[in-house]
Amino acid sequence: SRCREMAQRLLLRRFLASGISRKSPQGRWAPLISRALQAPQHSPGELTVTSSQARPLHTTRVCTTTFNIQDGPDFQDRVVNSETPVVVDFHAQWCGPCKILGPRLEKVVAKQHGKVVMAKVDIDDHTDLAIEYEVSAVPTVLAIKNGDVVDKFVGIKDEDQLEAFMKKLIA
Repeated sequence: SRCREMAQRLLLRRFLASGISRKSPQGRWAPLISRALQAPQHSPGELTVTSSQARPLHTTRVCTTTFNIQDGPDFQDRVVNSETPVVVDFHAQWCGPCKILGPRLEKVVAKQHGKVVMAKVDIDDHTDLAIEYEVSAVPTVLAIKNGDVVDKFVGIKDEDQLEAFMKKLIA
């Protein structure tokens, strides 16, 4: 499923970004990482796992309705190429109104039960995207459907206004 693929990509991205190498790992994960990076001690085609080695993998649901954009290609993949309409929240850490609008938007998006998703873009980390989408103030929220900006607002909105914004996007 798409959700599982996104979760796998995210986990792989985090693993690769953590800079794990074959040098001796440091910290509390060192023993686990060292064991994972060791060459297998069995012949090809043979896989044995003892009960002491087997551990269940517990994860939280990674495929949520809200996600942070990591870079330009991530934006292209998860927003522009999305089959699901996307609400893009351009915000900044130092922006007071953004801290109010963000949770409100997340709440309203969650109520849509997957009919729309939300991408969060920090304008200080992704200035290029802010310039490309003509963001001159924060918070700026874009509605993107099939790769095109179909609606936009700047500033704070109450929940009723946000729900009307979502309904228009989904229709």
